[in-house]
Amino acid sequence: MILNGYNQQLIETIKGWLHEDVGAGDVTTSVTIPTGSESKAVIHAKDQGIIAGMPIAELVFQVVDPALRFTAKVSDGDAVHPGTILAEVEGSTHSLLTGERLALNLLQRMSGIATRTRSYVDALEGLKTRLVDTRKTTPGHRLLEKYAVRVGGGANHRFGLYDAVMIKDNHIKGAGGITEAVQRARAVIPHTMTIEVETENLAQVQEALHAGADIIMLDNMQPDRMREAVAMIREQAPHVKVEASGNVSLQTIRGIAETGVDVISVGRLTYSFESLDISLDLNEKKEG
Repeated sequence: MILNGYNQQLIETIKGWLHEDVGAGDVTTSVTIPTGSESKAVIHAKDQGIIAGMPIAELVFQVVDPALRFTAKVSDGDAVHPGTILAEVEGSTHSLLTGERLALNLLQRMSGIATRTRSYVDALEGLKTRLVDTRKTTPGHRLLEKYAVRVGGGANHRFGLYDAVMIKDNHIKGAGGITEAVQRARAVIPHTMTIEVETENLAQVQEALHAGADIIMLDNMQPDRMREAVAMIREQAPHVKVEASGNVSLQTIRGIAETGVDVISVGRLTYSFESLDISLDLNEKKEG
């Protein structure tokens, strides 16, 4: 599976999500479908977009009933159009209908994120700037949403508060300045951990450079000012990476990239996407 290393974590999470939906049992299915009934279900796209989450959908059905047979017809990262068959699932009708909504919910959300990400990646075609996500994810879904960003062609920023030092405006205020914050962080973090500093003007960029930041974020700067900041950083510390962030849209991202920044982070990839419309239909039913 493509999310190797997280399988057991995902299985336990899926069990919790299923409990939220199923509770003591699927009442409608239990009173309308004969016990022992078997069916074949077809999962198909009703929108155009990029698919992400096929292994997750399969895992949902496996957790519901290991005897279900899931056959993927597309792979994560594939572009699909309305009518494209994504997968077939065969086995117990009860199990198919019990797992249907959770599997589709996850597949739709992840595909929506991958589709939005791909549109931003396409807007950067021909440029060296990388597109990355943020921590603006749905609680409990960060692993899957960040995976969907990668499927769409983007890259991941830090996963949480634990894997990098990012000194933002409130940290700067609390520490008493950029220099103080960087010095305190540098004194205790391992040498393998980077320090990123958020800046809002050229004076802060200069202070971050002098303090020894590894990455400088240009937050909500206009392109002309951003271009000045990039030139300053390249002249004084060519090894320092430059990230742009804040109010990035499909209409503005290319202009931002053309200022010379290395990375553009976009929260909209995971908090302002539209889920793909994906459906499951029973197309064959066998009485057991």
